[in-house]
Amino acid sequence: MNEEFYLHIFNKQNRIEPVPSNQEIADWAINLMNLLYPERLTTPDYSINEIKRLFLKQEKELVRLLNATKACEDFNNEGIVTAFFEGLPELYRKMNTDIAAILSGDPAAKNEFEIIRSYPGFLAIALYRIAHVLLNAHVPLVPRILTEYGHSLTGIDIHPGALIGEYLYIDHGTGLVIGETTVIGNHVKLYQGVTLGALSVEKYMADTKRHPTIQDHVIIYSGATILGGETVVGANSIIGGNVWLTKSVPAGSTVYNQSSIKVIETKDTK
Repeated sequence: MNEEFYLHIFNKQNRIEPVPSNQEIADWAINLMNLLYPERLTTPDYSINEIKRLFLKQEKELVRLLNATKACEDFNNEGIVTAFFEGLPELYRKMNTDIAAILSGDPAAKNEFEIIRSYPGFLAIALYRIAHVLLNAHVPLVPRILTEYGHSLTGIDIHPGALIGEYLYIDHGTGLVIGETTVIGNHVKLYQGVTLGALSVEKYMADTKRHPTIQDHVIIYSGATILGGETVVGANSIIGGNVWLTKSVPAGSTVYNQSSIKVIETKDTK
């Protein structure tokens, strides 16, 4: 490699604004989840005072992370963190609705402990909900790092900007994509391979609604692709597997992919 290449890397390095490592940011979120859900720990045994101390430690750690993020240097980071932790009981309540949705919707789910400890859908949703609150506080970088960390662990890609209601049920979930301007109502069920995406990815549309709206009590089965900011799936609708949808459907609709089925006859070997 020539000297010009090394110089390019050197100059690029000097232009990078400091940000804590992705792992530090992810560790903060995971430690917060471990406090909210001690089921995730091997032998939790905290006194009330210890729980208070650990939450305070999490507050201080988030302030440190934001202060260490160059893009946040002009923010009131202490105020942002105080507001986040004051809203934590409401965030926790919403996370619990997702657990309830999985427990009531998945015949394989035996109890809440199993969901909290092992379900990738719950982990991805929980990290999204933490990230979404921070994004609403105009925190840069950190929310996307959190949801991409969840994506790397679960295969479920939820943009922190999506607006998601309560009781979201993600079953299996691998390959599921929820785009930035998606709006999802309450009691929605999503299966693996679902894409809630944009019809166009032109850069000039960055500030427009590019992703669909999914109203309450909708079920979307595996492999379905729903695209476009003006596309609305009406309440109580069912979208079948592998459907490609770019137009709105009214409430109570059932949409399915009718493919041709080839029947192979077998000879009687008796």
